[in-house]
Amino acid sequence: MQRITYRVKVSAQGAKRRISYLLRPSKRLLNTKSNIVSSVTPIASNHFARTKKLAQISSIALLSLPAESLTTMNTSVPAYDNVMLENTLTIAAVPGDSTYFATDGFQHGFGFDLVRTYADELGVDINLKAYASEEAALKALRTGNADMALTTASTKLKSQLNLSSINVSCGYDSSLTKNGLHPKVSWTFSSSNDPLSRKASYFLCDSIKLKNTQKLAAFYNQNLLKDAYSQDHFQRTLTEKLPDYQSSFEEQARNYNHDWELLVAMGYQESHLDANAVSPTGVRGLMMLTNNTAKAMGVSDRVDPYQSIGGGARYLEQVKADFSDVPKTDRIWFALAGYNMGPNAVKRIQRELRAQGIDDKSWANVYTYLADNRASNSRYGQAMHYVSNIRSYLETIKTQTV
Repeated sequence: MQRITYRVKVSAQGAKRRISYLLRPSKRLLNTKSNIVSSVTPIASNHFARTKKLAQISSIALLSLPAESLTTMNTSVPAYDNVMLENTLTIAAVPGDSTYFATDGFQHGFGFDLVRTYADELGVDINLKAYASEEAALKALRTGNADMALTTASTKLKSQLNLSSINVSCGYDSSLTKNGLHPKVSWTFSSSNDPLSRKASYFLCDSIKLKNTQKLAAFYNQNLLKDAYSQDHFQRTLTEKLPDYQSSFEEQARNYNHDWELLVAMGYQESHLDANAVSPTGVRGLMMLTNNTAKAMGVSDRVDPYQSIGGGARYLEQVKADFSDVPKTDRIWFALAGYNMGPNAVKRIQRELRAQGIDDKSWANVYTYLADNRASNSRYGQAMHYVSNIRSYLETIKTQTV
């Protein structure tokens, strides 16, 4: 009797494998550049197509399934099961300074980074769909066009649509507000009983993960250019000085495969776009190159704006190549940290993270390490502020808020 039961189980497993093979999806790539949907238009569900595929499976495979599988095939599939079957977590999101930022190939953001970490833990890819409003994103979730939503929608709106949500701060809203982030950034699901929702709750509210979330919020601090003095200084600098150097930024960016506005953000961080700047430590010029770096990059005159920008761009490209194994979404932060403190210093941190079994190719993990150890190494604190400031300047330039 035991032998017969064992053979039935093996057959059932084989059938499930064949079903999964027939239903396997094609790989989808993350694309948030131009997929903003102005409204949600009801579209035909792919449920019929999936059901048709199931019907095409041989009767032998169907009969080999356990009885409970046959009795539940017509019920709705939990979002978690669908995510694992498709190997993709589909997110309906609204762009914002607390959710995600995507333009000209730069894809990042506080909420976005948290979702990526959750997807990594599930072992699945991300398909992010951008919507122009909170209601549109939530309706996409409600109609089955997404597995979860990343928004700052009100509790009232989510209740009206009968949706369940989890605040990413798990009640520690002050950790977001003090960094200028929206206190109600949330992940929303169709049902609180779905394993996808339950796992998300455990993921976000785990004590260690919660501390990391708070540190990630510090990296995405939105307060840098909120005070009147900083806003005025940034605006005046870009208005009065950038026109003199813009063509040089654009040309050197093309020469070394960079976004020219990223180089502008670096230049503002380094010298406030002052070509004659000199630091107490001897670095000089618009991009504040050391004498050794300038020589290595072929710069003969550090105070020449064109040469300085070119030297900085060339060095950044070299550092970026040192982190070619890091996913593109995070690579620029690694490169900027390496530009500031040296690539070998960043790689030492990566080795320590690997030794602890922590993903060393995640900027969130590297930033957390810098935050935890800055008291013992001042360079860590400097690197944290350097990368975070440039991120803030870059976003401000690109969203044209100055």
